Amino acid sequence: MDSLDEKTVHVEELYRGRIITVKRHRVQLPNGEESWREVVEHPGAVAVLPVLADGRLLLVRQYRKAVEEVLIEVPAGKLEGGESPEEAARRELREETGLEAEQLQLLCSFYTSPGFANERIFLFLARMDEPVPQRSPALDADEFVQPVIITLEEGMRWVKDGRIRDAKTVAALQAWQIMLWEKAKK
Repeated sequence: MDSLDEKTVHVEELYRGRIITVKRHRVQLPNGEESWREVVEHPGAVAVLPVLADGRLLLVRQYRKAVEEVLIEVPAGKLEGGESPEEAARRELREETGLEAEQLQLLCSFYTSPGFANERIFLFLARMDEPVPQRSPALDADEFVQPVIITLEEGMRWVKDGRIRDAKTVAALQAWQIMLWEKAKK
């Protein structure tokens, strides 16, 4: 058994919504047997870690219905049709914080839950010239967020003590910490 690939034999759509589509795939396994896989299809998303001029980080607090609680997160949102990840990152940053990114750097991309979903998040770092946002966010009509300004050290403590539980935010804080460590080693 050289390959771990699964060949799709049949696909049926179970649900199509505004953001996701759920499909059931009948697959042929590497050993020749067949099985079923349920897959959530998502258009992809972006997340942005804004680093203010003084080095602090700008996060947002918002309610997430799926987990029924308010989370502290990096600004983020889904890719819109025809939009590049960088364009989406700039749009989401502007919508959720009112900021325009002077410098935008792709840190990494990752799958959020590849066991059942194809959602891929492109994670960006945005370096800002402003110490504190001066403009109001341009939120979507159904979006409500509050700014949270913290240091990286506070953010890592909040991950450890459970105040930050959002995976993309944990990844963003860790990626920024690694970048700073690598810069310090040079």
